Amino acid sequence: MSKREELIGKYADDIRQKIGEEPDMDLLRKVTIGCGPSIYNADSATVASSQPSELETVKNNFLIKKLGLSDGPKLDEGIAAVVEKYGQSERNKYRAVMYYLLTRHFGKEAVYG
Repeated sequence: MSKREELIGKYADDIRQKIGEEPDMDLLRKVTIGCGPSIYNADSATVASSQPSELETVKNNFLIKKLGLSDGPKLDEGIAAVVEKYGQSERNKYRAVMYYLLTRHFGKEAVYG
């Protein structure tokens, strides 16, 4: 099994255990691949949701540039909803899982079609 496949399995387990949902494995795989090499670096593989600059990066680089959403309060609300769903106190929020949840939250699965 490749390192990427191992990580996808870990992300799927995270979704099952921490969010209580069965992940759409096809979408999760595509979102993970879309994260590129960042998933292999301990620092960039996770999102520090307590740092406003990190959330701003997620908003600008993922929601606006990747998903094509327009900036506005809805983006901040969506990020807050996903952080709440993942668990505020959850220290390790995997970037691929956050992006997967944001993609589903905003109904932008077609971006990965």
